[in-house]
Amino acid sequence: MNIGVIGTGNMGTILIEALVDSGAVKAEQLIITNRTLAKAFNIQKTYPGITVAADPPETVKQADIVFLCVKPLDIYPLLQQLAPCWTNEHCLVSITSPISVGQLEAAVPCQVVRAIPSITNRALSGSILVTFGSRCSAACRQTIDDLLRRIATPVLIDDAITRVASDIASCGPAFFSYLLQRFIDAAATKTAITKEQATILATDMVIGLGELLKRDLYTLQTLQEKVCVKGGITGEGIAVLEQKMDGVFEEVLRKTHEKFQEDIEKIKQQFP
Repeated sequence: MNIGVIGTGNMGTILIEALVDSGAVKAEQLIITNRTLAKAFNIQKTYPGITVAADPPETVKQADIVFLCVKPLDIYPLLQQLAPCWTNEHCLVSITSPISVGQLEAAVPCQVVRAIPSITNRALSGSILVTFGSRCSAACRQTIDDLLRRIATPVLIDDAITRVASDIASCGPAFFSYLLQRFIDAAATKTAITKEQATILATDMVIGLGELLKRDLYTLQTLQEKVCVKGGITGEGIAVLEQKMDGVFEEVLRKTHEKFQEDIEKIKQQFP
């Protein structure tokens, strides 16, 4: 089984690295390409067994499963370019959220999957959001599930929750990294701790928090209860967060959904 990857930007590269490093596929099974081929050849330097194809059609011709890792508005023109290349046996996997599997199925004759990754997949962790098209055979579903399960936890979603699920699983690492950075900056600005010391402590704290949740030692709620002793210092900090954070994430979700809808409307103009 050969795997094609069209687009070696941030997420395309993360998928390639995770698939090889996890042992899900051998480098020799990968055929990759990019608009700027130099980026693909840079990946090949790290994984010499990878084949760099000259263009997307050559990638599809050599692959059984093809990951499309390009920008949403580039998808339809790319599918038009690739129209003569698809067979019924191919499996197309799109990683972009605004384009539904129904739209993809209307444009290609093959089996279709949408799999929205997260940067956490680079550490062979986190979730990957999966929606199977109606033409996906049981064998195809099993193959994709087995492949993705090596780098993440596949979570089946439908169109109704695509955006909010992506906000949590895919955008969440950036959102919470930003909050953590603000925490570190405030500590270094307001106290005698250095930014380097604060960064080390905050990083260790987040890793430890993840381990507590991973091992199911606490839920988010019980963890807060354990740390937040009544009348204690943590409680004073939580009180500030309760006051200042009110409505913040509701507004974040409003903005992401607004942008998502804008993207969907632009894409509708492309797809028949």
